[in-house]
Amino acid sequence: MANGILKGKRGIISGALNEMSIAWKVAELAHAEGASFVLTNAPVAMRMGEINKLSEATGAAIIPADATNDDDLEKLFAEAQSKLGGPMDFVLHSIGMSPNVRKGRPYDDLNYEWYKQTLDVSAMSLHRMLQAAHKGNALAEGASVVALSYIAAQRVFPNYGDMADAKALLESIARSWGYRLGKDKNVRVNTVSQSPTMTTAGSGVKGFDGFFGFAQEMSPLGNAPAEDCARFCLALFSDYTKFVTMQNLYHDGGFSSTGVTPEIMARFTSAE
Repeated sequence: MANGILKGKRGIISGALNEMSIAWKVAELAHAEGASFVLTNAPVAMRMGEINKLSEATGAAIIPADATNDDDLEKLFAEAQSKLGGPMDFVLHSIGMSPNVRKGRPYDDLNYEWYKQTLDVSAMSLHRMLQAAHKGNALAEGASVVALSYIAAQRVFPNYGDMADAKALLESIARSWGYRLGKDKNVRVNTVSQSPTMTTAGSGVKGFDGFFGFAQEMSPLGNAPAEDCARFCLALFSDYTKFVTMQNLYHDGGFSSTGVTPEIMARFTSAE
């Protein structure tokens, strides 16, 4: 049930590839809550996805932009302001890609050119976006920026490979920009560390089913679904979280605070 918590707010939502995407669900819910926004993704990702369908459903314009290209990002924020009639009240960064993970290169045998691509696409893109927004004065007073992360930034998940490094960098960038933009215009910048989620990107990680099942058994509330993550992002975009910034916020059913569970212990305990 919509409550209009984003009524009158303008934004940019990146990374909506298909109906499985968290960004897709953020867009659907933001539309229901009264926001107006533009959708953006890299041209190659747009050809693979179904973004036109989402555009029609939400009335959102599509502005293609390569998040590793500074000219594209400057154009994105300029066109978004023109189409929406003012600066952005919220921005969702939902961008991540690792050629090493996609092509099965283990962490101890990385292709370093691919490693650079991982960091640029998955983390530096947030810095580039916010630098473009800052230079273009494209963020409104009290705006909110949310980037999607994962707990592999803090803990080792071997099959997550160099994406773990990218997420750690992403969270650092969010803190650094959060300080600067907070001092400048009361802009909030946070990351959300989501449960393993059945998205196109998530399911591309080797052993994802194991990730998902382990987290499900470790989390007292179970894994958080994509739609609930979207609701959490909307709460961070709203005026109800005006003093939450520079945080990495776990939306994971309690996984990040759970040491062990009876279900996991049972696998290592002999029957008496």
